[in-house]
Amino acid sequence: MALVRILVDGYSLLHNWPELAAGAPRHSAAARDALVEMLGQYQDACGTPVTIFFDGTGARCSKPKNNSGGALEVLFSSSGKTADDLIERAAHRFQPYGEVLVVTDDFAERDTVSGFGGSVASCANFIRMIDQVLGDLQADLNQYNRAARMAFRRPH
Repeated sequence: MALVRILVDGYSLLHNWPELAAGAPRHSAAARDALVEMLGQYQDACGTPVTIFFDGTGARCSKPKNNSGGALEVLFSSSGKTADDLIERAAHRFQPYGEVLVVTDDFAERDTVSGFGGSVASCANFIRMIDQVLGDLQADLNQYNRAARMAFRRPH
């Protein structure tokens, strides 16, 4: 079954990625915005839609830039709900359309999602996936640029 969406527990991922927005508090707008920016780059590179869930209604981050067709969503839980509640509901609702990947370090959340057939990834594994995909993209760009420079330098 094809992967139809990646559902990310935003604060769980932020707490496991201290290099992202280094020095900014993990619940700050700067940290959230850095995460949204990084996951936007990842989504652009891999093509799989991503939804980032954050607990709480008080804080908001800026709307994702260049958001095309809902490929990157940022959602905040309302009062009385948690990001976990929203993730479980979304994972269950996407099930008929294909596989979803839930990214969290919350063991109860991972058990719940995998219990009804969803895939799960720890934050550390997902960070490695992001690094790999973005590293591969950078290598491809470097190779393309080298080839373009060589073609430009050749006499015609």
